Amino acid sequence: MRAAVIVFPGTWSDADTVWALGKCGIRADKVWHRTDDLSGYDLVVLPGGFSYGDYLRCGSIARFSPVMKAVRRHAEGGGLLVGICNGFQILCEAGMLPGVLMRNSSLQFRCKDTYLSPENLDSAFTSGLDKNRTYQIPMSHGEGRYVVSSTDLEILEKNGQIAFRYASRSGEVSADTNPNGSIANIAGVFNSEKNVLGMMPHPERACEMLLGSDDGNRIWESLLS
Repeated sequence: MRAAVIVFPGTWSDADTVWALGKCGIRADKVWHRTDDLSGYDLVVLPGGFSYGDYLRCGSIARFSPVMKAVRRHAEGGGLLVGICNGFQILCEAGMLPGVLMRNSSLQFRCKDTYLSPENLDSAFTSGLDKNRTYQIPMSHGEGRYVVSSTDLEILEKNGQIAFRYASRSGEVSADTNPNGSIANIAGVFNSEKNVLGMMPHPERACEMLLGSDDGNRIWESLLS
């Protein structure tokens, strides 16, 4: 499998993502945002960071970068696409995923471990996960509160488009385990075809036990399997 890790001005998690993918056996290249061709890549990753300094709204400028036309073509052709943190914000701003990411309910930046409960294992990203356990993956954001209308939330629930929810280590989903105020404890969502995933926590920061967890690798291993 070959992956393109897109680099916008202000992206900072590209090297971490390339490293994590490589550890799982996925050949990854950094691709500058000025390109308009992503042919030859099986997976495209929009990594975390502060694209264009997060001016206006997070991701609102990056959505107009030349590469986004190629990203959209890739996804519409059935290619695999992941947006992590700022990448998730970009995909929502581009209308490729439903909802929007807003200021954390605390109005503060939060950097901490979270425990994710996988909600739907019927996707390339989650097929190798275990519904009966949680995954320790850190978050690091100030605008990660996922917001969607009640109507759209109903659609997400019905279509199985909720990928992850914030939970306790033992899997309890409650207000106490919600680190940013996201509606329904949502930490990640799919598009309707489930070939596009957006998530706020950083799997690339959980790629080896030296970092405290290698649970993020399970997502990449799912793609390979």
